[in-house]
Amino acid sequence: MQKGALVIQGEALIPTDWGPFTMKAYSRTKNDQMPHFALIQNPIDITKPINVRIHSECITGDIFKSNRCECGEQLSKSMEYISKNGGVLIYLRQEGRGIGIINKLHAYEKQDQGFDTAEANTVLGFEVDARNYNDAIEILNDLHITTINLLTNNPDKITAIEKGNIEVKKRIPLVIKAKKENQKYLDTKKNIFGHLLDN
Repeated sequence: MQKGALVIQGEALIPTDWGPFTMKAYSRTKNDQMPHFALIQNPIDITKPINVRIHSECITGDIFKSNRCECGEQLSKSMEYISKNGGVLIYLRQEGRGIGIINKLHAYEKQDQGFDTAEANTVLGFEVDARNYNDAIEILNDLHITTINLLTNNPDKITAIEKGNIEVKKRIPLVIKAKKENQKYLDTKKNIFGHLLDN
């Protein structure tokens, strides 16, 4: 059980391909090697709904541009949207729907044997989705953000955030075109997880 509040352990201005963002590292301990991040497109006006993307880490998609998922494309599209319209991207360190990168690779092996992404986690003894968004709510509270426009296709994420003290004013879809390598994955997200997709 984690104890203590999430605290900003460091921050700096980061120039990116989408423009400059203020990056804040949030952790409960100052030596944490895996902090969460808030990337803020300044200035933000907390008297109005803030555009927010809550993005769970995906090393394979975000960094190595894997086509097994659309995570990297969602991250890029979110950064682009926030750079143009203002807002905050919260990057949560909960890889592989909360099971970690090693188990995620094991899940990929199961998918290659014919299991879908939900079945693969279950066969390995994990929840279908072990993520939670309590830390994101805590970060939003620290930033004094109470009303948001949420960039997501995931209705469970909306429900989880609204169970905190954050009002989701509207949902902003993240439309990513399916590839042959991730069509089954996206079908599972739509049909099993209930994601709001047109693919």
